[in-house]
Amino acid sequence: MIEEHTKIQTEEGHMETFITFPEEGGPFPTIFFFMDAPGKREELHDMARRIAATGYYVMLPNLYYRTTEHFELDFETFSNSDEMFELMSSIGNRMIVRDALTMIELAESDPNADSQNIGCIGYCMSGPFALSVAAAYPEAVKAAASIYGVRLVVDSSDSPHLGFNQTNGEIYIACAEFDDYVPPEMVTQVSEELNNSSANGRVELYEGVHHGFAFPGRGEYNKEAAERHWERVHALFDRNLK
Repeated sequence: MIEEHTKIQTEEGHMETFITFPEEGGPFPTIFFFMDAPGKREELHDMARRIAATGYYVMLPNLYYRTTEHFELDFETFSNSDEMFELMSSIGNRMIVRDALTMIELAESDPNADSQNIGCIGYCMSGPFALSVAAAYPEAVKAAASIYGVRLVVDSSDSPHLGFNQTNGEIYIACAEFDDYVPPEMVTQVSEELNNSSANGRVELYEGVHHGFAFPGRGEYNKEAAERHWERVHALFDRNLK
């Protein structure tokens, strides 16, 4: 596997990005892996590697780059959780859509990447980012996955559900049964919005598990659900990008 850390120049700064892809067989379909709130860290690097190993060019950017070169939540003490919430509130869907354009441009310039076949994935905070990017660049983004993504249906002009009709790629939305950030009524609402749109996709409720079930380093980790989500994600990308 090839791995590198690079800084992507955007209009608003340098976005430090982890990139990984197989040594042989390229160019590879491109995956935008958007980090969750605790920041870009080795746990996510490992998840990016898992995707890349099956034949993808994966980009994992630090979405907090406008404020800090690096942030990582201290999971032992949570002493910097206030900083995390401040950083979360400093970014939004429109910002990430702008960032994604520079990521597309980098993929276009790299012979190892297939920039015509792009998939997006986001967890928690970044679930809506993945869906928003898919709607913003419908010709390039062929698949998008939101894993226990928050704020998918909100009273805002940039609410992700408003982009369903503009999305050409297949959408997969995974929700946990027990989720303080995504109440049951929001799961129902996003499912109805998706079903009533022209988009191709589905919402799947993971019964008996909690928000965060896919991260192996968390107390909420559920191996069975995590592996099911990997099965769904790999199938989604393989079906649409290869």
